[in-house]
Amino acid sequence: MTRPARVVTPLLGESRLIRDIRERIDRIASCDAAVLITGESGTGKERAARRLHELSARAHRPFVALNCAAFPEALLEGELFGHERGAFTGATERRGGRFRAAEGGTLFLDEVADMPAAAQAKLLRVLDHGGYEPLGSDATVAADVRIVSATNADLEERIVRGQFRGDIYHRLKVFRLHMPPLRMRGEDLPLLVEELLRDFSGTSPPPELAPRVWRALRRYSFPGNVRELEHVLQHALVLSGGSRIELVHLPEELGRAAAPDAVAAGPVVPLAEALRRAEREHLCRALAHCGQRRAEAALLLGVSRKTLWRKLQEHGLERKRSVSDVAPRRRRP
Repeated sequence: MTRPARVVTPLLGESRLIRDIRERIDRIASCDAAVLITGESGTGKERAARRLHELSARAHRPFVALNCAAFPEALLEGELFGHERGAFTGATERRGGRFRAAEGGTLFLDEVADMPAAAQAKLLRVLDHGGYEPLGSDATVAADVRIVSATNADLEERIVRGQFRGDIYHRLKVFRLHMPPLRMRGEDLPLLVEELLRDFSGTSPPPELAPRVWRALRRYSFPGNVRELEHVLQHALVLSGGSRIELVHLPEELGRAAAPDAVAAGPVVPLAEALRRAEREHLCRALAHCGQRRAEAALLLGVSRKTLWRKLQEHGLERKRSVSDVAPRRRRP
C-alpha cells in the first residue's frame, strides 16, 4: 500500500528573503530543538511553523496551536497543562491541556511574549526536564512535544523591562526565524496575488487585474502584510463578482495609492530633507528585517556598529540598550 504524498504548507515567493526562510526551515525541520519565529503581524509566522512541522519526523502527529494572548492568566496554565477534577472552582472533571493534545507532535505558542510569569515558569520546567504537572496534581507527566513559538514583540526589550524571563527566551530560540514584511518582498507580489486569487476564486486562470489596480498594490505599503493582502483580494473579488478587478473594487486606502498624482500630492521638500527621510526609512527597514538586532543590521547595511549607532541617534531611533546589544566584558587573567 503506497503512502499518500506529504502535503506541505507553502511559503509563496521567490525573493531572496523568502527563499532563505524556506531553506532554513528545510535544514532545521529534522531536529527537535525549539524554534522562535519573529516578525510583524500578518507575515505568516504560523504558516512557517506548520511547514516546519510538516517537514519533520513528527508530521504524522498533531500540530496544536495556542494563542497565549487569547486566555486570561488564570486560565492559560490549565489550557496548556490541563487540570484535575476539583483543581479550581468550576473544574468538575479532569481535562487534558494542549501539551497532551500535541503529544508526539508540535505545540505552536503564538504571541508568546504575552505569556504570564507563572506559565513561563512551568514552561521552563518542560523545556528543561521534559515534564509538567497538571493543575491540582503532584504527578509529573512526560511531554514528547516540539515547541515552536512566535511573537511580533521585541522579547529582548521585554527582558530588560522585566516582562519576560531571559532563561526561557534563550531556550525558546535555539533556532530563530525572522519573517520579512511584505513591503520588503515587492518582487513576490505578482506571485502572491495570482495564487491567492486562484485560491479564493476557485478559477484558473484567476480574474484579471486592471493596470491601475496593479499600480495601487505596488504603491501600498501593506502594514498588515500578507494577511492584509488576503483581505484586500477577498474584498475585491466580492465586489467584482469574480470578473475583472477594477480600482473601484479595492478598499479606499488602496484606491488613493493608485492616483496618478499620488507621488506629487505632498509638499516638495529640499533634497537634503528628502534624503534624510529616505535614510531614516531604510534604517527602520533594516532593523525590522533583523528583528531589531543592531549588530545584524550593521552587517546587512555594510557599516560598522559605531556608524549605525550614530545614524540611529541622528534620526532619533536610538532606544534603550537591550541585553543583546551589550558585549560581555572580558575577565582579566
